[in-house]
Amino acid sequence: MAELILLANPTTIYTRGDGVSLSVEFDSIAELRSWLHLAGLNTSDLLIGEHIGTRADGRPYRALNAYPTWHGWEFYAHATEYTDTAPQLDPSTTDQLAALAVA
Repeated sequence: MAELILLANPTTIYTRGDGVSLSVEFDSIAELRSWLHLAGLNTSDLLIGEHIGTRADGRPYRALNAYPTWHGWEFYAHATEYTDTAPQLDPSTTDQLAALAVA
């Protein structure tokens, strides 16, 4: 497990009910792809799926699922990225919101 942590930055790792598989969540598709590459799991026989959709709240997203086997463990690896690129707040608004939060 230490190797998994050192090769990647997963946000969540938990053991699934079957006792031989782990679910691993990543913040971004790039982080998941990086882990697959660094762990040597990005092979031609890797079961992987990518799809796009819209959440119930209307936000569009891209998701990547990968199902590698690594050191005897079956992994259910997942990453989701929201594709709506909301504009950044201007510095004045950011400062005003920060001041409001402190007050």
